[in-house]
Amino acid sequence: MSLNLDNYRELLVEVAWAASDLLKEYEENPECWQTQTHADLSPVTMADQAVDKLILNRLREACGDQEFGYLTEETYQPGPPLSQPYVWVIDPLDGTKDFIQRTGEYATHIALVHQGRPILAAVAWPGRDGVYLAQVGEGSYRLTRTAPPYRLVVNQERAWEDLEVLTSRSHATPELEAFLQRMPQQARKKMGSIGCKIAAIAEQDADVYFMLPSRTSPKDWDLAGPELILTEAGGKLTRFDQSLLTYNQGDVNQAGGYLASNGQYHQQLCAMLQRA
Repeated sequence: MSLNLDNYRELLVEVAWAASDLLKEYEENPECWQTQTHADLSPVTMADQAVDKLILNRLREACGDQEFGYLTEETYQPGPPLSQPYVWVIDPLDGTKDFIQRTGEYATHIALVHQGRPILAAVAWPGRDGVYLAQVGEGSYRLTRTAPPYRLVVNQERAWEDLEVLTSRSHATPELEAFLQRMPQQARKKMGSIGCKIAAIAEQDADVYFMLPSRTSPKDWDLAGPELILTEAGGKLTRFDQSLLTYNQGDVNQAGGYLASNGQYHQQLCAMLQRA
């Protein structure tokens, strides 16, 4: 089976907007959240579960189960890689802590993966009322409800010492803080969801985000969609040894450190992070 991805772009955009609208409904009604925890003690709300159900129902109805698999944060069960040639990798609510704190920095990630790599992706950012869309080889775009799609291109004109580094609002560690203090780049900005951070780099609002190796690794659904948004805008997302991430490999943990950047100094940043 060889997909014409153009046939799935409209479906993906519709689903992303529907997810965004549902998340905003829940955000406005916190009395309905019933916050619980995953096995790793990360929070989960009824919004996570409701958006997951919405996305799965829409995609399954349109795509079926024969050629398409579905890998989501809320329904994942440990086991071998999904056997279908195409796999939807879904995070219904990335940045649940930010959703609970109502910072506006949470997102929905949806990526279509083939042979371990993302080929079509959307990141919905309700707080900016935008959907970020990318197709392999076709560029990355920001969609709004009121204006034509806007093509995203990273900023690669900043000096080495002027790069703006994004850091997490909720995942700081002493090791990370110590490393940040040693970096020559002193411009910092805290932000929530990984999807929001990657969108910010694609929109030239920042330049660099990285995660040092830790016991709590990001998962496939954290990175697959955002990666394609960034790379199609001219940026890079790799491990510190500059190897590419692969998805739907059975173990959804993306162990080790990784770097997302505008690509301008990616090699130098990777070398600096490897030494750390």
